[in-house]
Amino acid sequence: MTNTRIVRRRVQQNQPPPPKKKRKVLKRIFLVLLLAFLSVLGYGTYLYVKAGNTLSDSYVNDGREKSELRDEFVDPTKDNISMLIMGVDTSEKREGAGTPRTDALMVATFNKNDKSVNLLSIPRDSYVYIPEVDRETKINHAHAYGGPNATIDTVENLLDIPIDYWITLNFEAFIDVVDAIGGITVDVPYDFEEQDSKDRAGAISLKEGIQDLDGEEALALARTRKKDSDVMRGQRQQDIIKAIAKKSVSLGSVFKYDDIIDAVGKNMSTNMKFAEMRALVHYATTNLDIETFTLEGEDYWPPGSAYYWMIDEEALGETKAMLQKHLDITRPTVVQ
Repeated sequence: MTNTRIVRRRVQQNQPPPPKKKRKVLKRIFLVLLLAFLSVLGYGTYLYVKAGNTLSDSYVNDGREKSELRDEFVDPTKDNISMLIMGVDTSEKREGAGTPRTDALMVATFNKNDKSVNLLSIPRDSYVYIPEVDRETKINHAHAYGGPNATIDTVENLLDIPIDYWITLNFEAFIDVVDAIGGITVDVPYDFEEQDSKDRAGAISLKEGIQDLDGEEALALARTRKKDSDVMRGQRQQDIIKAIAKKSVSLGSVFKYDDIIDAVGKNMSTNMKFAEMRALVHYATTNLDIETFTLEGEDYWPPGSAYYWMIDEEALGETKAMLQKHLDITRPTVVQ
């Protein structure tokens, strides 16, 4: 008898639940999934509307319908494009100090076919010709002479490629974005002390090694060049941008996009309209391939003058060819 009960109990345990009970369970699961879907959809709609309103306020009509080096208008949804990224040394503390110089200068080219980005860092002390003032000096002076347009003309003259879009970001944007995503993980190359965004000397102290940095610490790492060169500084900035991009597209950062939009929107200027920004989303939603480069050269100290970075002409030629190929420009462009 005992064995019979055991067998009967096992059979009963393996039987499916009564139809009514099963339907109730399925209804609860469906309801939970529906609520989750509606929540995500609602949040996504909210972000889309907020991004449209906030980022549209960052738009600046620079008077350029297109680059003079383009025969036709470009469409980010169909064409390979280029973007000039300018980090300017402004903050609330420095407001009213006049047109700033660029503290960081990068050119990004986007290739639509392989969804890749080439990121070229231009050392701020590069000795180049600035059309705005018709003379050679440090490239970071171009922005002070004539804002984004003067910098664009200088970069186009230097690299022989069209600059389709530009973005300027200040210190606050950098700090707020890093803080919004909960910090970034980077490899600090050496121990150092650096001023913070409010120019307080020695306010930031970092030790060598891989570690998590907040916004102020990341900015200090991006700015310092006390123990290496301006070229190494550019490479650190590229590594930081990669770390921000990686963290921003991670699942854990999805519900922080609200703060990211706020951080960028109030501290950015650009000639990109929101629809054009939206066209670049597919780059971020794929396994983005960012390849980094810098302009090779050597230290240059003219007698009785300031320090410059003298760009190597042969390496510059190779860089031009690489960027032109990435943009699918078949013939080298010659700037008059």
